[in-house]
Amino acid sequence: MTDDTGVLLAVRSLRVAFDLEGDSHVGVADVSFEVGAGEILAIVGESGSGKSVASMAVLGLLPENASVEGAIEFEGRDILGLSAGELRGIRGSGIAMIFQDPVAALNPVFTVGFQIVEAVRAQNGGLPKAQARRRAVELLELVGIPDAERRLDSYPHQLSGGQCQRVMIAMALAGEPRLLIADEPTTALDVTVQAEILDVLRSLRDRVGLSILMITHDMGVVADIADRVVVMKEGNVVERGNVAEIFTRPQAEYTHRLLSAVPRFGGRDDATHAESTEATLSVRSLVVEYGGRLRGLVRAVDDVSLSVAPGEILGVVGESGSGKTTIGRAVIGLAPVTAGTIEVCGVDLATRDRVARQRMRRRVGVVFQNPATSLNPRFSVAETVSEPLRMIARLRGSELSDRTDALLASVGLDGRWRERYSHELSGGQRQRVAIARAVALDPDLLIADEPTSALDVSVQARVLDVFRELQERLGFACVFISHDLAVVDSLCDSVAVMHRGRVVEQGSRARVLFDPAEEYTRRLIASAPVPDPAEQRLRREARRAV
Repeated sequence: MTDDTGVLLAVRSLRVAFDLEGDSHVGVADVSFEVGAGEILAIVGESGSGKSVASMAVLGLLPENASVEGAIEFEGRDILGLSAGELRGIRGSGIAMIFQDPVAALNPVFTVGFQIVEAVRAQNGGLPKAQARRRAVELLELVGIPDAERRLDSYPHQLSGGQCQRVMIAMALAGEPRLLIADEPTTALDVTVQAEILDVLRSLRDRVGLSILMITHDMGVVADIADRVVVMKEGNVVERGNVAEIFTRPQAEYTHRLLSAVPRFGGRDDATHAESTEATLSVRSLVVEYGGRLRGLVRAVDDVSLSVAPGEILGVVGESGSGKTTIGRAVIGLAPVTAGTIEVCGVDLATRDRVARQRMRRRVGVVFQNPATSLNPRFSVAETVSEPLRMIARLRGSELSDRTDALLASVGLDGRWRERYSHELSGGQRQRVAIARAVALDPDLLIADEPTSALDVSVQARVLDVFRELQERLGFACVFISHDLAVVDSLCDSVAVMHRGRVVEQGSRARVLFDPAEEYTRRLIASAPVPDPAEQRLRREARRAV
């Protein structure tokens, strides 16, 4: 049911403030938007813009220290002042929500079938279990899970990230809601899985008339799925309009900056490297297997060979489970080498003794995907960056302090950041600190594992600029692991494509990304979202035709 104007959800002059030890922090200053019946509205903006806070306010999911003003009307009824019991009557049956990390949202000790059945029974007055199970199968089939009856007995860890997200969507649909709030539902997914999830959401809108409020920072996703767009900055709406207008004729300077920060395919020449008789990294016939009591041996990497020349950036791409991260972990000694060789600067890390391997690995830097977990929360920024200098280079006193300051300056952080801790930094600032630490010992080789996948587009652009400038100045070779093909195109010199533990294609960036020989590579490229609604429509039609 909508109001007389066809509006399902109307948010009017929303203001949200948080009481933090007596100080009031405004998360949303003045926000208004509407979602029509059968419409997909995207709210975009950088982290801290207030987009998620606004969506949580709709369902009354904000913490107790939040104060909310304004009006939130669902189907013409103001729900802002409702009691907790009255809100429970709307959650699930009227408005449902799916979150960014489905693996964290699902309970790991229960099967997905048990969790869906419980959601169905909760929304349908204690429906008999057998009937609820049949409905759970229908929901899994609705979101495109194959062999749905069997999948009900799977645990979350037995499903891929995309399958877990489909399970979350199925649970959200248990109460047959009219509005679905999707908070960054594709951020951590591979491009092919992301495309599948967006197709599922679009199909639900078309088949059952579901309205969707999409919260995202990925402008490619917005171009692919949204009908209208609301752009937020610092708790305020700076621009709104239909998706074509926003992408072709943006009015606000902030919207211009968001769009210009999105990496795009093309427009870069391949770099050339001086001939070298010795590669910085040479991997030959690498096999990595993991043992398990229940599943037996799992071959994560199968007969992989690749090399990286001095000063070269090799992009390693592929879906989750393809083995790309395992290769990086094997190089730094965090994954077992079953067979094959790994040579760094001519030294085989697999055959040398432990002391020799440790000495050689000092010439390898690492940047992990999530700096929030890879940085020691008890260390200040200065302690984090200087740790390799203290422990390995044995620097002390003013020499250590000067070198630490120089490293921070190289990633765009001045001395004011020295005494801060990781929880006091933004995601982009944390990643800059992680990069500074990784290059502290002037490595010959850097392993960068998805270093920008969780960052906003503008923050990602700044981190990539820092990364590119450091690589050009220091000249280290790099293995850049990513599922974002546009980022790989903008940064890398050569590309290796992995699928089910094997390298299926490799070569220069231009050849692999713009003249791929393998069908799998073409499928990856066709699934990558681009910030152009017209181009996305053509890509969808091409995917359907295949």
